[in-house]
Amino acid sequence: MHKEDSLPPPPPLSEWTARQPVALFLDFDGTLVEIAETPDAILVPDDLARRLEGLAARMDGRLALITGRSLADIGGHLGRGSIRIVGSHGAEHGDADDPTTGISHDATGAIAALAGAWPGLLVETKPHGIAIHYRQEPDAEAAVFRVMDGIAEHEGLAVRQGKMVVELGPPQANKGQAVARLMSQPPYAGAIPIFIGDDVTDEDGFAAAAAAGGHGILVGPPRPTAAHYRLPGTRDVYNWLNL
Repeated sequence: MHKEDSLPPPPPLSEWTARQPVALFLDFDGTLVEIAETPDAILVPDDLARRLEGLAARMDGRLALITGRSLADIGGHLGRGSIRIVGSHGAEHGDADDPTTGISHDATGAIAALAGAWPGLLVETKPHGIAIHYRQEPDAEAAVFRVMDGIAEHEGLAVRQGKMVVELGPPQANKGQAVARLMSQPPYAGAIPIFIGDDVTDEDGFAAAAAAGGHGILVGPPRPTAAHYRLPGTRDVYNWLNL
């Protein structure tokens, strides 16, 4: 991990692409759109999908979104386009044989009881797990972690912590695994990977990019991270990408 105050801004993207092929891997919430009070409350530019398709063309197709949102959810915001999207923190690649992850009846009951005790919690069921958002119930944080940690231990699931959200999902799926999988395939293979993200769940992506000879770019305030560079916010991401 790098020190909180030691990250410079990244060199211009044009400098990297002038030297070698570059593959761009982009987080969504907190990177391309601002974090909102609820997942459905985000403000997405009307032409974002078109802009991303233009960026992908400039990168010779070496662009992918890697998001914690499900593919169905992100499709509702971006529509049906040609951009490669990996959903559910790397669990959904859009393959016909994508695995599904369910939780037991007891676990469902424990989460329902928790939500009943804390009405401001938002429970989000995904194809590969379940998430609890506690942005509107910050005092419930300890209770949320207690319940989710217990379910994970008993059911062999991974706990992923994000910004005011805790999610359970398959342990073998993360954003680093998604980067490694894409980098083994055309058109990404042989390129230098650049992963841009803001949250703790993006750290696996930063590490995978570095392991493949590339770089992570942290978006937002300084913090300990595996990224090599930092951009202050989403507007800076758009400017850096010329998006």
